[in-house]
Amino acid sequence: MEKGLRKQMGTFALTMTGVGSIIGSGWLFGAWKAAKVAGPAAILAWVIGMGAIMLLALTFAELGATFPKSGGAVRYAHYSHGPLAGFIAGWANWISIVSVIPIEAEASIQYMSSWPWHWVPAWIHNLYNGTSLTPVGLGFSAILVVIYFLINYWTVGLFARVNSSITIVKLVIPALTAVGLIVSGFHPGNFTHVAGGFMPYGGASVLTAIATSGIVFAFNGFQSPVNFAGETRDPNKSVARAVVGSILISGVIYLLLQTAFIGALGPSLLGHGWGGINLSSPFADLALSVGLNWLAIILFADAFVSPSGTGITYTASTARMLFGMSENGWFPRVFGTVHPFYKVPRRAMWLNLGLAFLFLALFRGWGQLSGVISVATLVSYVTGPVAVVSLRRTAARLPRPVRIGWMKVVAPAAFMLASLILYWATWPLTGEVILVMVVGVPMFLYYQGKGGWRDFGRTMKAGVWLIVYLLYMMAVSYLGSSKFGGTNLIPYGWDMLLVAVSSLLFYAWGVHSGWRTRDVAELEDEAVQALAAEEGAASNDALA
Repeated sequence: MEKGLRKQMGTFALTMTGVGSIIGSGWLFGAWKAAKVAGPAAILAWVIGMGAIMLLALTFAELGATFPKSGGAVRYAHYSHGPLAGFIAGWANWISIVSVIPIEAEASIQYMSSWPWHWVPAWIHNLYNGTSLTPVGLGFSAILVVIYFLINYWTVGLFARVNSSITIVKLVIPALTAVGLIVSGFHPGNFTHVAGGFMPYGGASVLTAIATSGIVFAFNGFQSPVNFAGETRDPNKSVARAVVGSILISGVIYLLLQTAFIGALGPSLLGHGWGGINLSSPFADLALSVGLNWLAIILFADAFVSPSGTGITYTASTARMLFGMSENGWFPRVFGTVHPFYKVPRRAMWLNLGLAFLFLALFRGWGQLSGVISVATLVSYVTGPVAVVSLRRTAARLPRPVRIGWMKVVAPAAFMLASLILYWATWPLTGEVILVMVVGVPMFLYYQGKGGWRDFGRTMKAGVWLIVYLLYMMAVSYLGSSKFGGTNLIPYGWDMLLVAVSSLLFYAWGVHSGWRTRDVAELEDEAVQALAAEEGAASNDALA
């Protein structure tokens, strides 16, 4: 048992944690935003995005089962490459996920602001002004964030029960929405003969939609089962099943929703093309347009349930991530403690609550932050494929209850796809987010110095590949095709070929930079000794 954390969660609860994280505000807004960017070809964006995330998730599933520790997603690069690479990956991951908490609250309030009924007080419509939340809207968002906090404050058992119940509702309502819209007002011609055809803005728009329309943002929740590995009764089986299962379940629902959204749009809504679709509450507005008032009522209610379920899950998982970062020595040890009775990392939760309020103040609408979160997430994703293969070499004796086949193919493919999606996010967003990653480096240097710079030279050597990679990706994004916001020095087509080929070179560099760190050596020795003891006990039982 890890530092007193209670192992209460089974495969079903863990899968529901993943689904609950994936199906949040993304389903309320993602189909609309993807259609604005790519038209009907947004369906391809979801398929490609889901495939890329699945490959990345397979690497994290093996890592999660190998290291069943809470906050695991921020630890893997630390185990394989030491503190520098681990800190950059962990910092990016933590920032991207902790900022989801206020976004989910903002999504609920944004839907609330467009309630159409005559009995609604006038001030409700002033919560959102069309581009951002008003001060009153931010106040209501803050109240929701506090509710997420309180549900997680006492026990992981309460969180698991509440989340599983909410997630079941979150599965039913999106499926009901997709079926209702398809049956009541479906226009097949929207996919081929309206506003420019199936791919009105070209192939580049499909790729950009993956990174900037909430697709990567939506699937980011697959990490939640990994972060709860230390509180799972049988992590060796449950983690991989929960990761893969949550992506497949959610992916099917997102594809149905995107299909229903495109087909339900009437001619009046497409008068200014796909990019001109302006809906405050996308699915609820569509339901009203086809006369499904009962569905609109359900959707306005679910606008609280779905985002709140994700907000509750992320409030829990980000506390575990901070818990893990503190154990790695990147944060004050005070955040690596758990309450002696309730067994939850309360101090980490308080810090995350403060950051959630800060993000509420800085980013006052769902659309303002979803792209930023996606890019920050991709920065942390790229370390997973490198870490899993590197650790197979440097910690070969470490038991791997889940060993993904064809990992030598899966890992480089996942790294390449993550690099391409990072490039597709377009300049200057890629550059801005990569620069944000630098903000945490002084903290890393401070705690390294405080710890006596243990293995500092080797740590820097093992982590330099990641720093060079990020700077390289920022430069290519700036010099790349104008279709992705660049200066067009590298033409369209050649830019993606360059990123694909060079990413494999960085992958090879990263894998060979890994070393047998002190932490992974200790874990491997403990695991080998425990296995020997079990085999000895079994042999004695057989003789008896």
